[in-house]
Amino acid sequence: MAFEKAANVADVPEGQAIVVEVDDEEVALCNVNGEIYAVANLCTHDGGPLGEGCLLGDQIECPRHGARFDVRTGAVKALPAILPIPTYEVEVRGDEVFVDVE
Repeated sequence: MAFEKAANVADVPEGQAIVVEVDDEEVALCNVNGEIYAVANLCTHDGGPLGEGCLLGDQIECPRHGARFDVRTGAVKALPAILPIPTYEVEVRGDEVFVDVE
């Protein structure tokens, strides 16, 4: 595993997502009730930027066509997407967020 620092916890407000780059991968960090999750910043429906969408509880909604994904598992929760999104392992160390994109 190759965890790399992605952000500070304070950079990811509760109930919101931000986009960071980790190892040349765009990752959306999502804060769900104080828990940080990391998913690919790419909707499997049409490549939309998920991190620019709304975080609705534990689901992120693509701003283009409304596809929704569970940020904990990557599972599709609303069409038009049919394929899940990649999720990445997260470690919070003190006030820093580390992500493994391998």
